[in-house]
Amino acid sequence: MRIVYFTHSLLSCWNHGNAHFLRGVLRELAARGHDVRTFEPRDSWSIRNLAAEPGGAAALGRFPDLFPELRPTAYDADFDLERCVDGAGLVIVHEWNDRPLVARLGAMRKRGARFRLLFHDTHHRAVSDPQQMRAFDLTGYDGVLAFGATLAGVYRRWGWGDRAFVWHEAADMRLFRPQAAESARAGLVWIGNWGDGERSQELREYLLEPAAHAGLSLDIHGVRYPSQALDTLASHGARYRGWLPNADAPSVFARHLATVHVPRRFYVEALPGIPTIRVFEALACGIPLVSAPWRDSEDLFRPGEDFLTAANGEAMTRHLRALMHDPALRASLAGHGLATIRARHTCGHRADELLAICGRLGAEAAEVAA
Repeated sequence: MRIVYFTHSLLSCWNHGNAHFLRGVLRELAARGHDVRTFEPRDSWSIRNLAAEPGGAAALGRFPDLFPELRPTAYDADFDLERCVDGAGLVIVHEWNDRPLVARLGAMRKRGARFRLLFHDTHHRAVSDPQQMRAFDLTGYDGVLAFGATLAGVYRRWGWGDRAFVWHEAADMRLFRPQAAESARAGLVWIGNWGDGERSQELREYLLEPAAHAGLSLDIHGVRYPSQALDTLASHGARYRGWLPNADAPSVFARHLATVHVPRRFYVEALPGIPTIRVFEALACGIPLVSAPWRDSEDLFRPGEDFLTAANGEAMTRHLRALMHDPALRASLAGHGLATIRARHTCGHRADELLAICGRLGAEAAEVAA
């Protein structure tokens, strides 16, 4: 089956975590014999910021070697949309695309285009800015892929019913896996962006202060850290390392004792059950993880076995101290977390789920099986 995906960017993961999952699941589909084609704006926001980043050009240059199955096509304003989707059996459009593109594809489907058309939502805007999301014209779409049950529930309340499908992110096990040669591990690492300050207080309570109180060194990788945020990191003794290419995250995890999950506020209060990509990737690499309060309402993991959960900053400090001094605890968490990813949360699992959704939407068995 020819599968066409319209994304903000596959080439750049600068402040674009969705690219992590898409790279993995699309090359999984390609490995199964599907004809996978991706399209992205030539001058996307993420690409522009990556180009300005030290090492950004080198990261773009590494893409063909890291992901040889993927050949993203960049388009300009006057591109031929009908040619892009010619022969497609499935077309997916990510929510970080322009409204006119989303509307044009829906109009093509309403006019009788034979492909199945899905809208892919991987953000909290449906609850944080619902007017913005409802401004998309999705009247021609066959369904919505939502990266969590609570988000799918929002779309069901908007009238999508059983055409709102849950499609969680997952780990690309071709890239995210324990390193073959273990090196000495030390300290704590956190990979994430400061962004708009929507979890600044949580980062102080569950990351910066506990690391300092536990006596653990702390390395932080990410982007969009304003000067005030950098001052906050420095005041707690944390070392800001700047932007990290996602492909290099496994080797960074392998040098540290543990990592921490600090979910954004919307994923705690309004969209529980959505862990975001970082949890899948960390556990796939076999690094012990401690999470700030987060309710696993879909039973994706086994809290207490796959990772530890801290109810407050004091509990986080206790967990970090325990991990410092207890190799058996570290090994148990790493082993259980990795086993859960391998059993339930790889890009191979998500490819299976997507093809099953295609079957529910009427795709022929031969198309689904490639």
